[in-house]
Amino acid sequence: MKKCLIFCAFLAVACTGAKEPLYKDATADIEDRIEDLVGRMTVEEKILQLNQYTLGTNTIEQNIGELVSEVPAEIGSLIYFGDEAVVRNAMQKRAMEDSRLGIPIIFGHDVIHGYITIFPIPLAQACSWNPELTRLGCEVAAQEAYSCGIDWTFSPMVDVARDPRWGRVMEGYGEDVYTNSVFCQAAIKGYQGDDMSQENRIAACLKHFAGYAASEAGMDYVYTEVSDQTLWDTYLPPFEAGIKAGAATLMSGFHNLSATPVAANRFLITEVLKNRWGHDGYVVSDWGSIKQLINQGMVETEKEAAETAFNAGNEMDMADQVYANNLKALLDEGKISMKQIDDAVSRVLRVKFRLGLFENPYVEEKPESERYLLPHSLEIAEKAAAESMVLLKNENAVLPIEKAKTIALIGPMADDQDEHRGNWCGRGRGEDVISILQGMEKEYKGKARIVHAEGCGFEGEDRSGFAEAVRVARSADVVVACLGHEAGWSGENHSRSTLEIPQIQEDLLAALKATGKPVVVLTASGRPLEMREVDEHADAILHIWHPGTCAGYAVAGLLSGRYNPSGKLAMTFPYTAGQIPIYYNRRPKARNEGWFQGLYEDITNDPMYPFGYGLSYSKFEYGPMTVSADKVSADGKLYAEVTVKNVSDRDGMETVHWYINDPYSKITRPVKELKFFEKKLVKAGESETFRFEIDPKRDLGFVNSKGEKYLDKGEYRIMVGDQTVSINVI
Repeated sequence: MKKCLIFCAFLAVACTGAKEPLYKDATADIEDRIEDLVGRMTVEEKILQLNQYTLGTNTIEQNIGELVSEVPAEIGSLIYFGDEAVVRNAMQKRAMEDSRLGIPIIFGHDVIHGYITIFPIPLAQACSWNPELTRLGCEVAAQEAYSCGIDWTFSPMVDVARDPRWGRVMEGYGEDVYTNSVFCQAAIKGYQGDDMSQENRIAACLKHFAGYAASEAGMDYVYTEVSDQTLWDTYLPPFEAGIKAGAATLMSGFHNLSATPVAANRFLITEVLKNRWGHDGYVVSDWGSIKQLINQGMVETEKEAAETAFNAGNEMDMADQVYANNLKALLDEGKISMKQIDDAVSRVLRVKFRLGLFENPYVEEKPESERYLLPHSLEIAEKAAAESMVLLKNENAVLPIEKAKTIALIGPMADDQDEHRGNWCGRGRGEDVISILQGMEKEYKGKARIVHAEGCGFEGEDRSGFAEAVRVARSADVVVACLGHEAGWSGENHSRSTLEIPQIQEDLLAALKATGKPVVVLTASGRPLEMREVDEHADAILHIWHPGTCAGYAVAGLLSGRYNPSGKLAMTFPYTAGQIPIYYNRRPKARNEGWFQGLYEDITNDPMYPFGYGLSYSKFEYGPMTVSADKVSADGKLYAEVTVKNVSDRDGMETVHWYINDPYSKITRPVKELKFFEKKLVKAGESETFRFEIDPKRDLGFVNSKGEKYLDKGEYRIMVGDQTVSINVI
């Protein structure tokens, strides 16, 4: 289709004999096209390219013309709030035909974990340890978003997050640097493919650059203190990985990082991102974050905010029109230069050219049946949900439920559809979600009777449903309690001081346990939870996160044994919120022996469930780890291997996590650092060998507070399971 449109455009020009401007020549080099177009633009046209407004909400057909006429035809970008291409195309037609130069608009949207077909939240996806599923999910999301008129998503979020009180932990890939880097690259590949100009591909946007997840007390929009060392060794590596993967754009964050708000942080945006890493796309501010420099106490006026952010390297202003209202005056006053404006506009145009928008500005308007909720997409969504869920407890092999004749399904999440979508669920609709009740009824049809009672709501004091829930529980062979958090309890501006399930749900669980029936608890959330009370009253616990459109099918498949749990935690579950921050790769402490160890006196120092924890219906045994050599040069290579045997009668997938430790370094390092992981199917009674190929500079090296990489000579430790082997770099 795209090649046909390009040919038709070429043919039309040939027939008229008119000579098209170079920037309209699809065969010309993109850099030459950019230079030609920028040279033709007025100052006003350039400035509008650096602004992003919104379009949508009112999509009544007779109002479309009025809706698009309110937006300047020369605008650079629009956040599009529709799920049909018709309004988008009408606006794009205005840009192409009513503006002097016919520069297409780039339409953006928050496509975080699906567009219409909703996948598990990103934090859950990381627990699958299957980045290929994330790539496929983002590919589906791109296809659906593209077909509805979206060119650009504000995803992936790769903020390394270690405070589960922060609501936005659900948007990223957990507490580990390497994990965020791997899933970041998978997401970008899924959205952009190898060529963004192809149909069903959209531009990715790394966010929030950088250090946003270190927010004080887990609160949003607050001051964030990050040392130079931690910035380089923890928060920047996933972004660098994303740049290497070809991320088209980045978003600067809301936060004030170490006394410099990131929307005005020239060091990050220009010196690191552009000069050091060579990124040639553009940076967009977060919603209104340039104007918010006033609130953060950096500038007094919107004009100063525009000057500061633009000079820092923010090319596009999202939503607040600070650039539209002030850049021309700043240019006239010499506070910004035309060279800077031309560079910023070139970066925006470069992404548009790479997306193929100049040749193909419109989206084919297809029926819903061809755009989303396609069988292949739903198949991927179900598989992703099943592999993301984590089995936390399974006493006496209560799961899988294979022999029960009656199963009681109880709790506020049992017959719910809306909450399973999770926060930031794109244009996903509750009515498309498979509830747990629906999934169980299909899964167990002809095998077991499913009885249901809600019992209580997500919160509040209404316990009037307890009696019915207890009656239903007593009639069953096993009870499945469906508990947890609403979708809106996580995400942006949803910080929480406690991670517990509300008291009314815990009371319902206690009443169900008192029946004497085996109790399986499903816990849903967008963040790690405090699980002490749940653990006390549960025979088995399956943490399902917010799993998306195919929630019920994935849950039912795991409970029945059609799926074997394979998820492992990508973020630590604390024993209590008082332990936060608690994460696996802290640096060593000063005292480890005797009475003076700096331990809590009133609670355990261990988490409830550590990073990497997760059970299976299979049992795996690790053989001895071997290394190909015990000495290696900085430029050499070696590998470590371990054989894993499935000693059960059920096929299962196992993820092997490979860690390293540098016990003595000129810059102290974490007690262990994840450097590789691999997930494989290990059939019952069979074995699989897992290999970690070690590049010393890449896998054993570290970075200093200036971002300079180095590799110490001496001892390093390779760690897998409970085994450790030492090697030496010579």
